[in-house]
Amino acid sequence: MSKPPSLTLPDCARAYRLRTGRGDFAVHEARPDTEPRGTALLVPGFTGSKEDFIGLLEPLAAAGFRTIAVDGRGQHESGGPRDELAYDQAELAEDVLAQTAALGNGPVHLLGHSLGGLITRAATLRAPARFASLTLMSSGPAAISESQQARTKLLIDALTVLDMEGVWRAIQEHDREDAADATTPPAVREFLHRRFVSNVPEQLIVTGRQLIDEPDRVDQLAAATPALPKHVLSGAVDYAWPVPLMDDMAVRLDAQRTVIDGTEHSPNAERPAATAAALADFWSQHDGHPGTGRTQN
Repeated sequence: MSKPPSLTLPDCARAYRLRTGRGDFAVHEARPDTEPRGTALLVPGFTGSKEDFIGLLEPLAAAGFRTIAVDGRGQHESGGPRDELAYDQAELAEDVLAQTAALGNGPVHLLGHSLGGLITRAATLRAPARFASLTLMSSGPAAISESQQARTKLLIDALTVLDMEGVWRAIQEHDREDAADATTPPAVREFLHRRFVSNVPEQLIVTGRQLIDEPDRVDQLAAATPALPKHVLSGAVDYAWPVPLMDDMAVRLDAQRTVIDGTEHSPNAERPAATAAALADFWSQHDGHPGTGRTQN
């Protein structure tokens, strides 16, 4: 799971609940001091949340972008029903479209991290005209790697027989090295626990199955969005989708490709300044404004 580098919102950001036609969603929003040059919506991954993007908020606002990070349905502070049907990928894609509509100000730069990439891909296929661009961050063409499928199946099995606190304890026992990582600040460690147990278990079960069963829809996306600017961004190493798969996906999508050196599955949390620079550079190429510089790797 992603570990945010800090839990403190910058002065340019605030937390609130975004009211949409499909319910309210917990968000963090950062605004530039001047008129925004664009609006971006950031969708987190499996077991993630809006906090995974905290490190991006200030530099993206400084680059001129109004930036909104969201907790999806059944994630962390957004809440959701105890009904598996509510978390079908089509339902989550409709949530993204509703969030986009609630933001106003025309087409939105859409970003999906990991599982969020699969959800934002589905949303883009439904209504490509709603978006100014699509960035798939650490998200691949189809199902996750076999090793990660095995881990996800274990989690799904645990969720069917244990409560959330019991599942958390089982994860800590299974991943002892990560649980004992002394570099994780106590406040972040406590947050990771609180975030996990606040997830709706049915959401994790259904989205976990999506990670295991997702078909390759890259060619479908390419055919449906020939004019939409696309960006594939990842770390130099990825355990969920091997980096060569993302390289190939970028070619198939005719997408810009960025690799953030020194990072793995969560460049947004591991090197937020470099990641934000790459995002701002890409968005600036497609908003009618002059660019902010070269992509940083």
